[in-house]
Amino acid sequence: MSTRNLKSLFEPASVAIIGASQRPHSVGATVLRNMTEGNFKDAVFPVNPKYGQIGSHKVYARVADLPQAPDLAVICTPPSTVPGLIRELGARGTKAAVVITAGLGATRDEQGITLKQAMLNEAKPHLLRILGPNCVGLLAPGIGLNASFAHTDALPGRLAFVSQSGALMTAVLDWAKSRGIGFSKFISLGESADVDFGDVLDYLAGDGSTQAILMYIEDIRQARKFMSAARAAARSKPVIVVKAGRAPEGAKAAASHTGALAGADDVYDAAIRRAGMLRVFSTEELFDAVETLARSRLPSGDRLVIMTNGGGPGVMATDDLIGSTGHLAKLSEETLDKLDEVLPAIWSRANPVDIIGDAAAERYVQALEILLKDPQADAILCIHAPTAIVSSTVIAEAIVPLARNTSRSIITCWLGGDAVVPARQCFAAAGIPAYDTPEDAVGGFMQVVQYRRNQNLLMQVPPSAPADFVPDRGKARTTVRAALEEGRTMLSEPEAKAILSAYGVPVVETRIAHDIEATVQCARHIGFPVALKILSPDITHKSDVGGVVLDLESEEAVRAAGTRMHRQLARLQPGARLTGFTVQAMARRPQAHELIIGITTDPVFGPVILFGQGGVAVEVMADHAIALPPLNMVLAHDLVSRTRVAKLLAGYRNQPPADLDGICRTLIQISHLITDIAEIAELDINPLLADSRGVIALDARIRVAAPASATTGADRFAIRPYPEEWEELVTWQDKPLLLRPIRPEDGASHLEFFHALTLEDVHYRAFIGIRELQPSQLARLTQIDYDREMAFVATRQREGGGTETIGVARAIADPDNVNAEFAVIVRSDLKGKGLGKMLMKKLIDYCCARGTKEMVGEALGDNKALLNMVRGLGFQVRPDPESGTMLLRLDLAACGRVA
Repeated sequence: MSTRNLKSLFEPASVAIIGASQRPHSVGATVLRNMTEGNFKDAVFPVNPKYGQIGSHKVYARVADLPQAPDLAVICTPPSTVPGLIRELGARGTKAAVVITAGLGATRDEQGITLKQAMLNEAKPHLLRILGPNCVGLLAPGIGLNASFAHTDALPGRLAFVSQSGALMTAVLDWAKSRGIGFSKFISLGESADVDFGDVLDYLAGDGSTQAILMYIEDIRQARKFMSAARAAARSKPVIVVKAGRAPEGAKAAASHTGALAGADDVYDAAIRRAGMLRVFSTEELFDAVETLARSRLPSGDRLVIMTNGGGPGVMATDDLIGSTGHLAKLSEETLDKLDEVLPAIWSRANPVDIIGDAAAERYVQALEILLKDPQADAILCIHAPTAIVSSTVIAEAIVPLARNTSRSIITCWLGGDAVVPARQCFAAAGIPAYDTPEDAVGGFMQVVQYRRNQNLLMQVPPSAPADFVPDRGKARTTVRAALEEGRTMLSEPEAKAILSAYGVPVVETRIAHDIEATVQCARHIGFPVALKILSPDITHKSDVGGVVLDLESEEAVRAAGTRMHRQLARLQPGARLTGFTVQAMARRPQAHELIIGITTDPVFGPVILFGQGGVAVEVMADHAIALPPLNMVLAHDLVSRTRVAKLLAGYRNQPPADLDGICRTLIQISHLITDIAEIAELDINPLLADSRGVIALDARIRVAAPASATTGADRFAIRPYPEEWEELVTWQDKPLLLRPIRPEDGASHLEFFHALTLEDVHYRAFIGIRELQPSQLARLTQIDYDREMAFVATRQREGGGTETIGVARAIADPDNVNAEFAVIVRSDLKGKGLGKMLMKKLIDYCCARGTKEMVGEALGDNKALLNMVRGLGFQVRPDPESGTMLLRLDLAACGRVA
């Protein structure tokens, strides 16, 4: 339901408190007191049949007695009363309720339905939104709303805090108030029976009174809804998350290394990163991050210059920076020479830049001016320890103008107590981050770095994939279907490799032999040397039982190895079935790295992809990173870069760099595989050999399971993948034309398309003149959320090769999928040839299939071509007196397109 009626929840004009009381320390009395003391300017209606008056408030016996339907109701009554109250409120026209009452999920009514579900059933016909149950309530200090039983109120401010924990909510409320931190909204979700993180994020993303969103998360239930809302919100304002439950729950029993390695917290971390949010690990870090992000200019990288008037603090900062995966900037020779001119001869002549303890304000300014010009410096940390020679305040006042006027990121650390308080205040007043310790300063810098990285993933336009491939889906599906029909969940190694090969992943030649003599024949056919492995449905990791022998050079060696493995299996696992052996060619790649690529299915976020260092000790090495599919080249490169083995893959000494694009291509191909085949539950490629010549899979393991009815591979994803089913090849102007959804890789062609538009056409589309698309704008146009929006592009082959974009039609639905705002534009030299109408028809068909109720748009009155086209498609066109534009509307239900 998302944002429907949430304005009544967060901006009510009237509030009913059901269960209001004058009994000391009761929830009803506390809520009424908080509403009264919060100076809520609009109507408050206490409801309780026991009272006629509480204080200055008239009390109403029942909901039916209220003089009007309240926008918001706060319910503090016993569980058994809640469903009936929701029914009454809905009938009166109330659109939102805060249910503070606990215990609804543990109690059932006469029909055996939990009271929580009965409450939701009563709310649904009236579209009445419910916050809770079992929540503390909510506060909106800007309008004096304190619809909670919190022990204190909140100061007004620009931060929104959303929490699943009521106890943490009240603790943070108290902590923040003591530090003068204010809020636009303070929201306790409770059990999130209706209103959840996704709904609140959608609302707060468009809330002008909220500058940043802070969240305390314990669990997420609707992953796709959450990811769509989080990605949209993170594009418009900082979203900072504390996720509870970081401790590992112990290794899971899994059929793959990936299943054992991919802990739930790793998956949440990947989801937070993918959504462009920032994760922190304590309440204090949460507010520090807000302060840092609000005051800091985002650096372009993680290379930090540390300037200090004492060697010790510089070393402390360096240790913390390196431990946090940051980097010291390497100063250029030109910078070093210029610093030589202004610093004492005994200065460090390196980063950290020790300007010596007797540094006066002028030395600080001169050194800082030089460092700001070094291209290797992404940010500068200025550390000052107080001395008796120069006042800290004088130094602060001297460097504030420089820090304020530079485009570079500058952070400061003022060590000490009372002596440096004025200096900190001076920087705080100038809006420049000021920290108490070197560790805090480095922590703040790395928060900003990580936030920038996450935002880059959200905004960056990826390059085109190095090579497209057409998978053999039929072959892969047939293999999976056959295994399931036989009652098997584990594919054999050759079956797994056949599926990988069908999706373009290079695999080593592998054959099945059902007895030892057959292994000799297979080895003879493949050619020596070969590797021999046991084939058993009861053995997950073959090497654990001596079931793998490499480098067999002759028929006798193959025969002996097979006999030996058979005996060893019978001794170590007497109950295990031996169905045969696999024989494969030895891959002679002496400089190759052993990697692992895997898939497992998280119960919340669905399929996740793991990459890392492979081999038999993969769990011990624990060098891996996790990402949510689908992947493109940018996301795949980011996944690889977050592992330690990435440094080895880059090459060293006489070791050439591995084929990084080949590795990333394999990650993308695996992403396509799990999109297409919903039955794949777990997958391991271990090892995947990678060197400068490319990649090859030596071993593979796939576990399959029958999916839920009508579930596709894409349905399982937390982020909806590219909807390939909407690709359509048509004929236009007697030539083939591909109509398809836009892809992130379309950035370059979309920019070229924009440059081919006349200024008049751009003005018709955007209502203002735009001569250039910024990178963030281009990313927003090409990296769309397919779960909420669609853009169809018309592409055709160029005469000289390659493809070009010649038209686009776009629709962005509201979170409730009621309205979809559309736009269409065709390359200026191709207008009037029917392309725009063709794109619009496809867009209308798409909106109908998605169940959207209506399409709406806006156009300038002199855009006659567009107005005539949409009228022909059934749109209503009417002028808007306020804006002077024409409003366009197509009722998809009325025209029979939507049931």
